[in-house]
Amino acid sequence: MDRDAQARLRELLAATLEDARLSKSEARELEDVVERVAHEASALAFVRNEAFRIARERIEEAPGAVLGWLDRVDKVVDRVRAEGGVGVEERVAFSPGLACLKLLTSSLRTARRSVDVCVFTITDDRISDLLLELHERGVGIRIVTDDEKSRDPGSDVARLAKKGIPVRMDRAPDHMHHKFVVVDSRLLLNGSYNWTRGAVDNWENLHATTSPKTLEAFRGAFEALWEDLAD
Repeated sequence: MDRDAQARLRELLAATLEDARLSKSEARELEDVVERVAHEASALAFVRNEAFRIARERIEEAPGAVLGWLDRVDKVVDRVRAEGGVGVEERVAFSPGLACLKLLTSSLRTARRSVDVCVFTITDDRISDLLLELHERGVGIRIVTDDEKSRDPGSDVARLAKKGIPVRMDRAPDHMHHKFVVVDSRLLLNGSYNWTRGAVDNWENLHATTSPKTLEAFRGAFEALWEDLAD
């Protein structure tokens, strides 16, 4: 999406929030603009991110109204996506280096409703702190992880659970060795990349996709694990 399109979307979003509501006519106008850039998944992510940025600046003025506006903007984007306006987006990153970490954290920051995490271990504070930030923002986070690794020195699992993030563990001699996360039921990240500070020094990979079929499979796998590991 070019800069002119970005500027127009910024102006339109800001204008619709002037009275802390999104009228039907404003929603239609926003939908028209979003449809014109919907062939780029990154453009839809830009709309979500810009809406959140504007909402964050205005949230103290009228929290309920601003959050309602943000939810309606999100539904406009979801409607365009559901109607097939955007194709599948695929991104990959490799380490050694920070590419995997940057892809992971930038993707997590787009979360608005839910983040379902299924990973072997979590020891990287950069990721844990971001999960807590999302949790405090109201994003629903669930974590499935390995019971044995959660007791390792440096594990952040107990800290996350103490802050109110639901965590379930395998409670078995075998390891919960998955490494994937589903963001807002619309974006999947999976690969060999562990959520550890040392992973940036290893040969690792991370794959991000919006493929509906792949998302459906991983969402199903997560829900099955979440149910099986219930107390």
